[in-house]
Amino acid sequence: MKIIILGAGQVGGTLAEHLANEANDITVIDSDSVRLRELQDRLDIRTVQGRGSYPTILRQAGADDAEMLIAVTNSDEVNMVACQVAGVLFKTPTKISRVRANAYLARKELFSEQGFPIDVLISPEHLVTRHITRLIEYPGALQVLEFSKGLVRLVALRATKGGPLVGHELSHLRTHMPRIDTRVAAIFRRDRPIIPQGDTVIEDGDEVFFIAGTDHIRSVMSELQPLSKPYKRIFICGGGNIGQRLAHTLEGRYQVKLLERDRERCVMLSENLRKTVVLEGNAANKDILLEENIENTDVFCAVTNDDEANIMASLLAKRLGARKVLTLINNPDYVDLIQGGDIDVAISPQQTTIGSLLTHVRRGDVVNVHSLRRGAAEAIEAIAHGDHRSSKVVGKRLDEIHLPEGTTIGAIVRHNEVLIAHDHLRVQPDDHVILFLVDKSRIRDVERLFQVGLTFF
Repeated sequence: MKIIILGAGQVGGTLAEHLANEANDITVIDSDSVRLRELQDRLDIRTVQGRGSYPTILRQAGADDAEMLIAVTNSDEVNMVACQVAGVLFKTPTKISRVRANAYLARKELFSEQGFPIDVLISPEHLVTRHITRLIEYPGALQVLEFSKGLVRLVALRATKGGPLVGHELSHLRTHMPRIDTRVAAIFRRDRPIIPQGDTVIEDGDEVFFIAGTDHIRSVMSELQPLSKPYKRIFICGGGNIGQRLAHTLEGRYQVKLLERDRERCVMLSENLRKTVVLEGNAANKDILLEENIENTDVFCAVTNDDEANIMASLLAKRLGARKVLTLINNPDYVDLIQGGDIDVAISPQQTTIGSLLTHVRRGDVVNVHSLRRGAAEAIEAIAHGDHRSSKVVGKRLDEIHLPEGTTIGAIVRHNEVLIAHDHLRVQPDDHVILFLVDKSRIRDVERLFQVGLTFF
């Protein structure tokens, strides 16, 4: 696929890396020549230096025959205008834009053929807020991903001593919970993937990915770790776009406090949030945290724009007694370093956003993509089309499908009914098939399974 990416920042660079590794023809536009050189040294891509919304720069990047434009610069205005220029002058078929400002997002009529002809809007703040909200809904989870409009969820969690299944074979799960159907899609033990079998023994410290109907998630979690009490008190550090959105989403169900260092921003937040207690101050100040009873806080979320400030505030909050700490980390090199110690979950906006973007790049009819374990693994939801003659999956039992190595089918959603994957299950036309890949390099083989004379989605 010929794709132009505007913006060589964290999201643009990570996306270029994902797509270049999958044999796409990638051109990255940015005004920063140093950043472009860094990318070109690492990846097999073209780069163009200049302002991405200028017609001459887009033409230089190959917009005349590009199939997709993905605009992810730090400027909403540049992204929106670039999509308009690509649509009007170059008739680019698919235009994806990152838009952050709520002032734009609130006016849906802006994004139409009469306004900015953007096919897909990506809002990192919205995606990160949803990600954090699901982690708060399921205490103990490392990641919670939705498929088929929320009917099915894939959950990652750390198996802990005291969970009934820890130290036992997976087959015990069925005898212990005969009325609940679930499938363990993968286990990562000391960062190495294990494809689960019935006789696989769950060990303390394993990172377990399981899939189940949304109604059964808590029951399965209780098998793998002692069930945590629901969260009540949430403390948010940082009142930027994510902090404000998060407080607005959570304040109806939880007791929320929000700490922001800028006085004017505090005034605006207190006027716009109904139940949240807005505090002015610095989260690195131990006295403020103690004054606000941080030791009674269930979840401390550090979501400022400064990675170092988030890390230091999180470490301080944890030492002072906060039960769980979620930390927003923009630099992907930091994520692996800090997660799993005093910081319970490191949240990468890039990885959260990349999944949304990949959904529109995948071949075949792929409706959901989630990037897992910092991009090493992937979960996808693909729709099976055709019949037993034209499709490699339709009409076949699951044990007859030749899946690429390291790939498991977790569930099928058929007419809004969740069917957890078992060998005897047959794939029918229009089934939504949810797959887990421990090795993302196999994605092309998986896409071929679901291609039945289909073009790019």
